[in-house]
Amino acid sequence: MKVSELTFDRENPRLVESDLTIQSSETDVIGVLWKEMDVKELVMSIAASGFFRHEPVIITREKGENVVIEGNRRLAAVKVLLDPKLVKNPKSKGIPQITEGAKKALMEIPTISKTRKNAWRYLGFKHVNGPAKWSSYAKSQYIADVHRNFGIALGDIAEQIGDSHRTVQRLFRGLMVIEQAERLKVFDRENRWRNHFSFSHLYTGLDGSGISAFIDLRPEGDENRDPVPFEKKKELGELCLWLYGNKRDKKLPVIETQSPHLRQLDAVVGNRESLAALRAGHNLNFAYELSRPSSAVFDDALHHAKRELQKARSMLSTGYDGSEELLKTASMVATLAEDLYEEMKRKHNPGKKKKRFVEGG
Repeated sequence: MKVSELTFDRENPRLVESDLTIQSSETDVIGVLWKEMDVKELVMSIAASGFFRHEPVIITREKGENVVIEGNRRLAAVKVLLDPKLVKNPKSKGIPQITEGAKKALMEIPTISKTRKNAWRYLGFKHVNGPAKWSSYAKSQYIADVHRNFGIALGDIAEQIGDSHRTVQRLFRGLMVIEQAERLKVFDRENRWRNHFSFSHLYTGLDGSGISAFIDLRPEGDENRDPVPFEKKKELGELCLWLYGNKRDKKLPVIETQSPHLRQLDAVVGNRESLAALRAGHNLNFAYELSRPSSAVFDDALHHAKRELQKARSMLSTGYDGSEELLKTASMVATLAEDLYEEMKRKHNPGKKKKRFVEGG
């Protein structure tokens, strides 16, 4: 089909993550694809080798238009090569110039015509569980669309796309939690602290026993659009705040990275004392330490002290300048180490006589 007769899919799950709407112009769509989805790589490839004829785009006929439901990045790349002005400041973007003959060859590209319903299995396998995976949020949107629009059960979707790791159910549940939080007005995606929406923080966190109990999450197999009981509205809002922050109220999220922060949050919300500390405004690390057994904290502290002393010992010849102040600090460390050793030894061998600590003992 002629490239001029093909239009972008504004309902594409990856485009849903951006600020595009159904009314967004073709230039706006190309701008998002260029900036966020590495279209430049395809431009360079197609300029060098042409459009691969064995990899047609998939189109569907909707509202009098030929909508590309698979291949939007390739369509953008071809359109840019035919008209570099579609990208703002094309010269600075390094768009290659191609010959008139190459342009003529790109004016038509191979297509396959399918309905969305007939194509969902292929698209689901390719982008949810296959080689060209979308972001977790785009995947969840696609799964929800198939489930809602075509009445396909989540278990059947998982089976059709070869998902054996509960990915479909987990993604759908995560999206339902986010949508419920927005309906209850305890969360607003547009008001999150960071520009990037880290949806994986939520759907991964929901697997944690602490977080799922904190919001009383319904079982995974339940396809209810309200997976959190209404009486847990406050807790749901708190969870979203800790995960994503609040730009309007200038509150940062407590989660920076999934590891270790998500694991720490799961432990914190499952412990009354640490949860109270987090609610009071203390940072996640402080609250997490309160949630840990004293034996674990002691073990970590002792091994950390050993590692730091070993580091200081290795730097002694070049790092110690002979100052009396550092010598006094070393004396205090030695005294603390001796007292610690004696107390540990007394607990290890109750009833034995106290024996003075000696270096290397």
